[in-house]
Amino acid sequence: MAEAAPEATAEPTEAAPEAAAEPSEEKIIHLKPPIIVKDLAPLMGLKPFQLIRDLIGLNIFASINQTIEPEVATKVCALHGYTFEVERREKGGGVHKVEQKVEAPPAPVEIKEDELKLRAPIITFMGHVDHGKTSLMDAVRKTRVAAGEAGGITQHIGAYRVEWNGRPITFLDTPGHAAFTAMRARGANLTDIVVLVVAADDGLMPQTLEAISHARAAKVKIVVAINKIDLPSANVDKVKGQLQAQGLAPDDWGGETVCCPVSATKGTGVDHLLEMLGLESELLELKSNPSANMRGTVVESQIEAGRGPTATIIVRMGTLRVGDPFICGQHWGKVKAMFDERNKPMQEAGPSVPAKVLGFTGLPAAGDELVVMESERDARTLSEERVEAQRSQKLAPPPRPSLESFYAQLNADEKKFLRVVLKTDVQGSMEALVGALKEIKSKKVELEFVHNGVGPVTENDVLLASASNAVILGFGVKVENVALNTAKREGVQVKLFSIIYELIDQVRDAMTGLLDPETRENVIGHAEVRQVFDLTKGIVAGSYVTDGRVLRSARARVLRRRQSVYDGGVATLRRFTEDVKEVRAGFECGIKLGDYEEYEAGDIIEFYTLEKFAQTH
Repeated sequence: MAEAAPEATAEPTEAAPEAAAEPSEEKIIHLKPPIIVKDLAPLMGLKPFQLIRDLIGLNIFASINQTIEPEVATKVCALHGYTFEVERREKGGGVHKVEQKVEAPPAPVEIKEDELKLRAPIITFMGHVDHGKTSLMDAVRKTRVAAGEAGGITQHIGAYRVEWNGRPITFLDTPGHAAFTAMRARGANLTDIVVLVVAADDGLMPQTLEAISHARAAKVKIVVAINKIDLPSANVDKVKGQLQAQGLAPDDWGGETVCCPVSATKGTGVDHLLEMLGLESELLELKSNPSANMRGTVVESQIEAGRGPTATIIVRMGTLRVGDPFICGQHWGKVKAMFDERNKPMQEAGPSVPAKVLGFTGLPAAGDELVVMESERDARTLSEERVEAQRSQKLAPPPRPSLESFYAQLNADEKKFLRVVLKTDVQGSMEALVGALKEIKSKKVELEFVHNGVGPVTENDVLLASASNAVILGFGVKVENVALNTAKREGVQVKLFSIIYELIDQVRDAMTGLLDPETRENVIGHAEVRQVFDLTKGIVAGSYVTDGRVLRSARARVLRRRQSVYDGGVATLRRFTEDVKEVRAGFECGIKLGDYEEYEAGDIIEFYTLEKFAQTH
């Protein structure tokens, strides 16, 4: 029935008898790549949204038309008692099946409490540039790595361990929160505790606030290291006051945030910081099963002379040993050798242990999951299937929420969060918008601010929105070119507004199911920027009206590679030297929007009017 109908076209003589032969013992699903959610769901007797819900439970975010990998299909099929088999086309045109049982969910032994053992915490340092992250890590590591790095910038990315009172602690050595968030966007959230480094003389800076937003979005514990307390201008109480204003009340002020005054250059307070990190990890009760099926995450990878592709792995569960066959992303291999951070050979690595692994057939990406397989043959087969699936259909970016589709994705019995990254032109606008948006009430949807900031939409904002499944809302700001490309690649929605009530109305409508932008905007014409003029009154876009008409009273947005980079009112509309109210298709004109000045030849200026239609759901 549910299994037989979709398979009738692919294998009418074989699929139906298999489905009916032993329904009570083994239910088998055959499908060849690409494995699309809407094709797999009916084979399992599920509605697509039910399958999507199961995938979300596995931390896989897929839309109805998106492909999933064979091992993911194996996992989700196993949840419903099915065995999943992949069909592969042979060169002669025939079909043979490859059964994918190797990555089925592990036996319940993994979740038995008596099998779990305490593991070391994994800690990441974050904070504003020049506040002493590298120097503090150097003080912890007691090596002078930082002194030899050009310009004080962290060049080495990896992981290392230290022992404190007989307890191991693992540190991730990253160049900033962009790398931290990029890994989260790939589904790899390794960090247990974030150490927020704040200079006692500077206090909280813009990148510090971003780091706080990133750590909160990752839902990890924050410990604050107030650095540079040896400087005459240091003011620890001022920093603590700023932290309290951000909702990070210090523990000695009655809050829950551990604050450790330190001096990285003199080593003051470093022991106390390690002690607090050890205490926080004890309170978190971090555990893992060293006997489980090994899974780890790639922190960094490179090709080394004489070694080939290598990768630094942190083991999340199980134990990785020399000689183990594995799959990692699209690549497979066999562990030829392992080395610790001091380049000493290792025979095995357990939970939270970093290790440099040799034996890859190709170079994996940071954030890829490494899984030990039963045999090299299984690893090679799965690698081929993954490569074939990617070739069959170009992998789409992970689905991200949009204001238009958000309410439609809700089920009747669940409450969801609409996550927002808000960027505004000035601090006053941000405070007003945050206050107004927080007053919006919805029974199904709760608004969550991932990050609020002043200034243009940056690449870092897009990465944060991507990792947090958030929408970016901009008021009176532009989008940087690098951020524009990243948003397109990551599938992150960026919506720009220049009228405050319009932004509030669209968020309210998204949260109450009334949003339908097509009925709210009426596009009346487009103009192509042909040349940019720098006049005494500012930058003007010399444009050609390609269709419709442009009105002085209309609203307009600048489109670059089909993405909006500015939205605002028309400040100037001219034909030659005269101000005009309207220019029709086929004529040239000079256009200036608000205070925007970063026009480029080839930009499209889209003019529209707003129309209000009450639409119910």
